[in-house]
Amino acid sequence: MNISNATILQKFDLFQEQWKPQIIGELNGQQVKLAKLKGAFVWHSHEHEDEYFQVFKGTLYMEFRDRTEVLEAGDMIIVPKGVEHNPYTKADEEVWVLLFEPATTLHTGKVEHERTHNDQQWI
Repeated sequence: MNISNATILQKFDLFQEQWKPQIIGELNGQQVKLAKLKGAFVWHSHEHEDEYFQVFKGTLYMEFRDRTEVLEAGDMIIVPKGVEHNPYTKADEEVWVLLFEPATTLHTGKVEHERTHNDQQWI
């Protein structure tokens, strides 16, 4: 499957829910997901999985226990397995991200929260 930037941007138009990733592809046990983020999320980690975040629109703040990384459109970050993190945005800004993570990854790791969505859908 060939996914261009235009197609990815069109996929973002297919959903409105925030903090609920949508699956757009799969390769070698990894899922490619899109998510719209706004406001605060939840502190969590993934015991066995690394996560790749690439910002398409807006500014994402990736908070770690010892620092906060600021990511603008075009920037990416890999959160290593086992590292506690908390992605968030400024309250009034919606941020669009592309994610790569193993298909077995639980949305908020072992943390159960109102924003937990382990029943992610294909679009």
